[in-house]
Amino acid sequence: MAVLPFTLELPTGTVLTQSRAGADARIYAVRRGSTPLVMIYAGPASQFPVYDGQMVQAAGRASIVVTEGGRRLALEHLFRRSSSPEEIHVWVSAADGADRDLGERIAQSVDPR
Repeated sequence: MAVLPFTLELPTGTVLTQSRAGADARIYAVRRGSTPLVMIYAGPASQFPVYDGQMVQAAGRASIVVTEGGRRLALEHLFRRSSSPEEIHVWVSAADGADRDLGERIAQSVDPR
């Protein structure tokens, strides 16, 4: 975890895995069992945004906020950095219910180093 370009809170029962997304990019997945909760791209150019919603600038990041079931959820975040990786893109991948709530909480905990 210390070598990652970001920090995050991993609740008990979740794991972080890594795969390559190109020469200078990595994709990370936070999972609980076989359920993906959050995806994180760290590289030169992300596909931000993947969700439709209101873009909000706060706390050094751009976030996409949606309304679901009368609640506002921040489902996606983009951090831009002056060093490599230039972009850290975080999005909730859990579909619904408690997994989606947990995914949002984990995604909110991500900060660049």
